[in-house]
Amino acid sequence: MSPPDQTSTPTPRPIPEPFKVKTEHTLILDDGDTLAYTATAGTVHLKGAVGGKKKGPDEKEIDPDTARAAIFYVAYVVEPGPGEPERPVTFVFNGGPGSSSVWLHMGALGPKRVQVPDAEAPLPPPYKVVNNAEGLLDHTDLVFIDPMSTGFSRAVGEGKAEEYHRVETDAESVSRFIERWLSDHQRWNAPKLLAGESYGTTRAVAVAEKLHAEGVALNGLILISLAVDFGTFIAEPGRILPYVLFLPTFAATAWFHGKLERGPDEEGLEAFLEEVRGFARDTYARALLRGGSLEPIERETLAATLEAYTGLPASVWIRHRLRIDDARFMTLLLEQEGEIVGRMDSRYRAPMVDPGSSRSEQDPSFDGPMGPFTAAVNQHLRDTLQVKQDHAYTVISYETNQGWGNDRPWYAGAINFTESLSKVMAGQSHLRVMALNGWFDLATPFFASEYTLDQVSLLPGTGERIEHAWYPAGHMMYLHPPSLKQMRADLTNFIEGCTDV
Repeated sequence: MSPPDQTSTPTPRPIPEPFKVKTEHTLILDDGDTLAYTATAGTVHLKGAVGGKKKGPDEKEIDPDTARAAIFYVAYVVEPGPGEPERPVTFVFNGGPGSSSVWLHMGALGPKRVQVPDAEAPLPPPYKVVNNAEGLLDHTDLVFIDPMSTGFSRAVGEGKAEEYHRVETDAESVSRFIERWLSDHQRWNAPKLLAGESYGTTRAVAVAEKLHAEGVALNGLILISLAVDFGTFIAEPGRILPYVLFLPTFAATAWFHGKLERGPDEEGLEAFLEEVRGFARDTYARALLRGGSLEPIERETLAATLEAYTGLPASVWIRHRLRIDDARFMTLLLEQEGEIVGRMDSRYRAPMVDPGSSRSEQDPSFDGPMGPFTAAVNQHLRDTLQVKQDHAYTVISYETNQGWGNDRPWYAGAINFTESLSKVMAGQSHLRVMALNGWFDLATPFFASEYTLDQVSLLPGTGERIEHAWYPAGHMMYLHPPSLKQMRADLTNFIEGCTDV
């Protein structure tokens, strides 16, 4: 007699009820005034499949009315006074991909932030969470979104997390969340902005494109440490653009660490970087275009100038064929001291674990803030906002990051949403864009941001709707207190300009 068939369809995970926790708080502003606000932390269920799928991996029809994802968010809302206009609402997320919204939430825009020493390794816990008068809540309501597999966001029922770990499906899930939130809170007619950092700027443009297709108009896009065209900062054989666009950041970093014989003073840094931009664009790019046809004497002259701008010896530039990428620069600049500089913020430095390696897995500018932010967001959510969850809050999912996919097969290589941004700006002639960048960002260099938006501004009528802001800090410029203060001033002016109709 044959044994019974032991194969069966796996039992789907249970679908928990969406939860919502409301608490009341007061924010003390710089002028001493107080601002009463409501914090709501909870989940929104997304039903049906993403990416236009009709069937799951088992060929079973996907029920469009059954939840497959629970997206976690924290919203801070101020009730307008009698006769006051409806307040703007800004939807905020970070990048990674695979990162929660913790960095902008607890570092820059929210009503509370964690104190972290600037460009230094933090002390051990406990860490101090303080009132954030430099945030934006007095100018806009804020909704911080944790995409799938980050924060407390999880697949539920028969949903699969990896279904959302792609460029298009991620954008679809976030745009669907936004539409649900607008419906649930009767905010469809509110002025609306998106704010993203790093890969979150890619997400912001992709979400804006999705919303535009659904007829959802936006007032503004806030793009912090812009990463819309990956081809501008991912160096690969045969691609010269990243080498050109990183050069001014190399120069800023070398200046900061005292590696330049002809270094500017702090007041002259911007003029110096403008000089390096000109050299990169007009001389360095032309030389790289010539490849092996560049004459030896020209190569030597160029290498000497590169040494003057970056502190790396001309012989090193010649050995590397005048092409040094960000990862190699991190290890080369302070090699004699046995140290590396940070990628997210090249003002940071730390001992090199593997001396002599051309690439390091370390990033002291990420390692430093990670502990304080993890502690702060957990304490804030679980104690102050009274969120009761058994599972861990995922600050960043490296598995999600490493498995990320690109759904746009017509792009041969790097993700590029430059054309998408152009289309959205063409379709919404009122839409304004602001890009914020740090001088010392070796992850998404400021010159690459400028180059990308220069291509968008080729479209008539867009240039005057694009603003730039630069800060003497890194990728997370808000960790530098003077930059955080200036960032608030820049963003409040931008929001007022977007919503003053």
